[in-house]
Amino acid sequence: MRRVGVATPRAPVAAPMTHSIHDFKAKLRQPSVAPALEGYVKWRRGVRAARERGEAPPPAPELAPVSINLDLTTACNFRCTHCIDWDILNTKHRLAEADLRDSITLLRERGLRSVILIGGGEPTLYPGFVDFVGFLKEAGLMVAVVTNGSRGDRLHEAIAFLEEGDWIRMSLDAGSNELFQAMHLPTSAAVTLDGICDWVPKLKAKNPKPRLGFSYIIIWGGASREGEVLHENIDEIELATERAKRSGFDYIALKPVLERQENGAEVMDPDKSRAAVSDTVARIRRQVDAAKVHADASFEVYESTNLRMLEEGTWRDLTHQPQTCHMQALRQVLTPTGLYNCPAHRGVDKGLIAAKDAYQDAERAEGTGVALAAILDRFDASVECKAVTCLYHSTNWWLEELIASDEEPQLASGTRDGDFFL
Repeated sequence: MRRVGVATPRAPVAAPMTHSIHDFKAKLRQPSVAPALEGYVKWRRGVRAARERGEAPPPAPELAPVSINLDLTTACNFRCTHCIDWDILNTKHRLAEADLRDSITLLRERGLRSVILIGGGEPTLYPGFVDFVGFLKEAGLMVAVVTNGSRGDRLHEAIAFLEEGDWIRMSLDAGSNELFQAMHLPTSAAVTLDGICDWVPKLKAKNPKPRLGFSYIIIWGGASREGEVLHENIDEIELATERAKRSGFDYIALKPVLERQENGAEVMDPDKSRAAVSDTVARIRRQVDAAKVHADASFEVYESTNLRMLEEGTWRDLTHQPQTCHMQALRQVLTPTGLYNCPAHRGVDKGLIAAKDAYQDAERAEGTGVALAAILDRFDASVECKAVTCLYHSTNWWLEELIASDEEPQLASGTRDGDFFL
C-alpha cells in the first residue's frame, strides 16, 4: 500500500507566471478558507501517520469543497464539433431541483464558497435556471455561468441577482458568423454570433457589476474528436477580439483546445497539428500579439496558463503530477450522472467519487467522506493525469509538501477574502 501524504521525487519545475484567477494557493489561504484547508492537511497527516504505525486511518472530517462545477442539465441546443463532453449531452439523466437545493444548503454549511454553472449541457436550458441563480446568491455564494450565449433572455433575467466578483462567460470560439455556425452547429439557424453579442450591452445596462467574458478555444489543424477533424480557428483570434471589445465584453479568454484520451483524461495535444508544432505556435503567437493591441483599461486579453506554456514550449512541465491529487477534496464536479473529482475526468468512471445525491443530507455526506478518502488513495494522478497540463499542478505539489512536513501548518495569508472560484 502506498504511503499517502509522502512527497514523491520530482524534477524542479519553474512556476509559470500566473494570473490572479489561477493563483489557487492564494485563494486557499484566504481567511475564511484557511481553517478548512488546515483541517484537510492535518487529516492527511493523520492518515499518513496511522498507516506508518499500521493502524486504521482517521475518518475524513466534515469537509465540503470550496468550489464546485455544477452541471444543471445535460440538455444542449448546440452540437459543437469540439465539445469535450459530447457523450454526455442530451441524455436523460437529471438533477431534481429540490434535492439539488438540499445539497447546496448542506455544502454551504460545510464551507462551499462558489459555484460555477457549466458542464455537460447548457445551463440556461435548465427549467429553473433563473430562480436557481437567485437561490445560490441568497445562500451567500459567488456564482459564475459558463454558457453558449444562445438564451440571452434568460441571462438577462438572471444577471439581476449577480454581484461584484460574479461573472458570465460565453463560449463562442470564432470571430465570424460563418465559422461560429460551422463550429457550434446550433439547432436553430436563428442563433448567430451577431445575435448573441447583441445581448451584451443589454446585460451590461441591466447590471454592470458581474464581468462578461468571451471565451475562445484555439483549435489547430489536426485536432479531432473521435476521429473527426475539427475546424481550425487560429486566424480569427484577432477578429474575435475586435468583436468582443466592440460588443462590450470585459475580456476575451484565449486557451488551447483539449481532446479526450482513451483513458478519459482531457489533454492538450499540439503534436497532432497538421503543421510542425513550432509553426502552429508561431501562427498563434502572431494572432495573440495582434489581439493584445486591443487591450486597454476597460478590456483585457487573457492568455490561459497552458496557452502561455504551449507558446514557451514548456507545457509538459505541468504534466508531472504527484500521486495524490489533493484538489479532489477542494474542488469537485456535481453532475446529473454523479459527483466527479475533476472537470478533466467529468463523466469518466475512474473519476467518480459518489452518486449525484452525495451531499443531499448528512447521512449521504458521511458516505461521501468515505468515498473521498478512497479516491484520494486509488486515483494515482501521476498515472491518470500524466499527459494533462494541469492548472492545479503547483498547488497540488505545495499541498503534498505541506502534508509531508512536520511543521505546524500556518496557512492563512492575512489578506481579505475575495475570489473563491477554483
